[in-house]
Amino acid sequence: MSIPHSKNLISELTFTSSRSSGPGGQNVNKVNSKVTLKFDVMHSLVLTSEQKELITKKRSSQLSKEGVLSITAQDKRTQLQNKEEVLSKLDRLLTKIFTPKKPRKATKPSKAAKHLRIKEKKQRSEKKQWRQKV
Repeated sequence: MSIPHSKNLISELTFTSSRSSGPGGQNVNKVNSKVTLKFDVMHSLVLTSEQKELITKKRSSQLSKEGVLSITAQDKRTQLQNKEEVLSKLDRLLTKIFTPKKPRKATKPSKAAKHLRIKEKKQRSEKKQWRQKV
């Protein structure tokens, strides 16, 4: 599955700003630098039904009861930097969700590994044999 086109997706995002508890010194009490991104996954026109299902299955803890995904950023000093950070977080999240996992290949230990394991078992057994009383 591919990630939806960013221009269409941005039109469905809602940004709100509030006072941050992050860095900024005295400025932190005056400026709304914390940015919260809200994305209504359930009513999105950009996402397919399979993509919506994947998001709700994999990120149910980040979704509200109405199906709104909420991401915040407050680490940077300016609102613009936090907005960029929120967008990059969303991009990373969607990339992670929509990238399929590679199937695991079953492997077997090599002959050398088997031989070494048996040799070590024999050595341990021999060592314990010497400890026993006759």
